[in-house]
Amino acid sequence: MLWKRRRDEARSMSTIAETAVAGTAVDAPVLRPTLVVNQRILRAMVSVTAAGAVVKIVATLKEVVVAGAYGRSDAMDAFLAAFLIPNLLINLIAESMNQALIPTLIRVRLQHGQAKAQELLSHSMLRVCILLTAAAAGMALLARTFFPLIGSNFPAAKLDLAVHLFYALLPCVVLGGIASNCTAVLNAMERFALPALAPVLIPLAILAGTLTLRNSWGIWALVAATLVGFVAHAGGVAWWMEARGFALRWRWSGGDADSREVAGQYGPVLLSSVVASSGLLVDQSMAAMLPAGSVSALVFAGRFAGVAATLLAGALSSAVAPYFSELVARRDWDGCGRTLGTWAVRTAAISAPIALGLIAGSHALVRLTLQHGVFGAGDTAVVAPVLAMYAVQIPFYVVSRVFYRFIVAMRRTDLVFYCGAINLVLDVALNLVLMRRMGVAGIALSTSLWCVSTCALLGWWSRKLLLAAKKTSA
Repeated sequence: MLWKRRRDEARSMSTIAETAVAGTAVDAPVLRPTLVVNQRILRAMVSVTAAGAVVKIVATLKEVVVAGAYGRSDAMDAFLAAFLIPNLLINLIAESMNQALIPTLIRVRLQHGQAKAQELLSHSMLRVCILLTAAAAGMALLARTFFPLIGSNFPAAKLDLAVHLFYALLPCVVLGGIASNCTAVLNAMERFALPALAPVLIPLAILAGTLTLRNSWGIWALVAATLVGFVAHAGGVAWWMEARGFALRWRWSGGDADSREVAGQYGPVLLSSVVASSGLLVDQSMAAMLPAGSVSALVFAGRFAGVAATLLAGALSSAVAPYFSELVARRDWDGCGRTLGTWAVRTAAISAPIALGLIAGSHALVRLTLQHGVFGAGDTAVVAPVLAMYAVQIPFYVVSRVFYRFIVAMRRTDLVFYCGAINLVLDVALNLVLMRRMGVAGIALSTSLWCVSTCALLGWWSRKLLLAAKKTSA
């Protein structure tokens, strides 16, 4: 049968690739047929999407239980404020390291073998843990300075509680960084489902802690449960990574060429992440200039659009990253071109109907989900157009992830930073123009236009890089 022949072909090509990996060098490219690559990307994308959906469902259940236990209390406000900085540090420092490390790790594993790749991973893991520890220590020293800014309306006792909760949550910074790195390494070895499902351990721990300890420990039950969840998540993916051939080690290996390559790529990726975060802050700050409730409208609408965009783009990024890195390492430029074209078209075809559905059904969706209690019909009339304008970005954002991962695999993270800087300026300019004409919906539209510009720039640069690579190889 056809499906059996394709399965056997996929297994055969996987065996050939693993044999090449086991060697000390790759003298000639071992190429996978494009059909096999696309099938594996599709399976990976489906696995990550399904696992991500499970995690989000459990996380939503966790939110319901926590809301019922703590409500809109001062203690809950303090906890949410305390967790902002650890979460930001993980996303900025660890995620940026993943994007800088994985293409080089795959190349080293293919060309120099497992031992050399382990050495690079151990060095990079030590470096990112040092960075995370230093950042956490710095934030701890400055906590009394910046927490009055985060909780500007907090009374003294509430602010003091937030600072103490923040100190207790700081281990999550390093634990989250380790989990993020191990997950990226597992993805590089084409292991997707379990790493994508592993974060469910955090909301499960919080659920258990809230239900069993809330009456005796109060808000500290939430802190303890969060720490347990982060330990379980980091331990689980580290154990799985070791079972797949990479050990969790911290070892300084000196400044060899591969380590310098990772360090050189890390800076632009980190800066581009900072620019992206700045864009969100700019949008909310400019929304605060509009009538009361505009910031809330922006946040409520952004959550709907964000679920669709994050699930699709996150799954796609995880799925295509190792394959682009392998294709680039093997200098299979025709394979790169076919994979770029295939997945740009496929993701557009998947995400465009979702965006159109959100645009057409924005009013009904907001009315059915949010319009109860003090959230009335007038609030729905404000939030629905914002959601419609946010939804415009979804296909462009998702498709841009294909180009983004190819550019990172090509080790041109400087282009990603330039793109972010250009579009941040564009976002501010469009906000100033559109918010005057459309109110808060204009800010959402400017964000969508930022995504259109990002997709166009990254797509153009991807084409230029691919043409240059083909010309050089010829």
